[in-house]
Amino acid sequence: MPTQEEKIFAKNFDINKLPDVPPGLTPPPKLRRTRAVSKNDAPDHTQGNIYSGAYVAGVDDSTVKLENFYESFKVNVISCTETDMEFDMIGIDASLANAFRRILIAELPSMAIEKVLIANNTSVIIDEVLAHRMGLIPIAVDPRLFEYLSENNQPNEKNTIVFKLHVKCPKGVSRLNVLTNELKWLPHGSEFLKESGGSTSKPKTYTSFNQSQDSFPEFADNPITPTHPDILIAKLSPGQEIELEAHAVKGIGKTHAKWSPVGTAWYRMLPEVVLLEEVEDELAERLVNVCPQNVFDIEDMGKGRKRATVAQPRKCTLCRECERDDDLAHRVDLRSVKDHFIFKIESTGSLPPDVLFTEAVKILEAKCETVLAEFS
Repeated sequence: MPTQEEKIFAKNFDINKLPDVPPGLTPPPKLRRTRAVSKNDAPDHTQGNIYSGAYVAGVDDSTVKLENFYESFKVNVISCTETDMEFDMIGIDASLANAFRRILIAELPSMAIEKVLIANNTSVIIDEVLAHRMGLIPIAVDPRLFEYLSENNQPNEKNTIVFKLHVKCPKGVSRLNVLTNELKWLPHGSEFLKESGGSTSKPKTYTSFNQSQDSFPEFADNPITPTHPDILIAKLSPGQEIELEAHAVKGIGKTHAKWSPVGTAWYRMLPEVVLLEEVEDELAERLVNVCPQNVFDIEDMGKGRKRATVAQPRKCTLCRECERDDDLAHRVDLRSVKDHFIFKIESTGSLPPDVLFTEAVKILEAKCETVLAEFS
């Protein structure tokens, strides 16, 4: 049986207060909760804290308290352009980060060509393949300005965008590249006539526009065009011709990938590179040279001595090249911070990436409100 003194010593024991323990190291229990450790065979400590048995298993519940989430959650924007955005999401579980990724890819709407009416196509590309290529052309227009086209509705100025393509390769030209800048927006709707039931009936087109789209203030000085004017649609030889109409409607990526407003949306955990002991002189140079991402650098200590330092840990891809060297394996520890995600969004051009992320937050909020309403 342990004595009273031994019980008191065990209760107050702290490994970090021992004189031979380097200061600043993450305590092992906290390391398991907050870091995934990269090893040669497989990563370790990959499980998260937020799951149904977290309290029963004795896991520290500080990560699932709402007030702690308010204090720890942060979003730091690293870079943002018209098409690309990189930001850090800190203090969040992987399940929520993945929810944002899935919403961005599959549940945010955009406008894409759904119906292609081909009047003439003498190119080598068959009609079905040509229509498929047309559908994948990104369109630079805000989908929030349009409504969904249901089966019971007629195509009109509020749910359909019409483009026209009529290109012919003249004789004497070796070959003509048909690019997306040849697509002409028809703000008045379709120009192709349906078959008339009789000579006295008024000819009908494939859309029912009551108002021209260029009369809307959003499009008066901003005509609708493809995002990129130089996407190759087809190549025509002399005498070949393409004449068609393309009707774009609103949809989501869950229905078809052409409606996904992002080229990709992905994340990775923030890498953490720790030198467990000093790496000096020849070993330091070897460590710097073995890393393909230039994570490490050389620090001059004077008197001909040099040591390695972790200069750019964010660039680490956990390739483990530094750990494959037997002399360096026990000196370098590669980790990933479980609640710190480097998130990247690449927009196709319908909306800026920061607006896409804001819309994703709104969709996730609406999902949460739906769940709460079911329980109330």
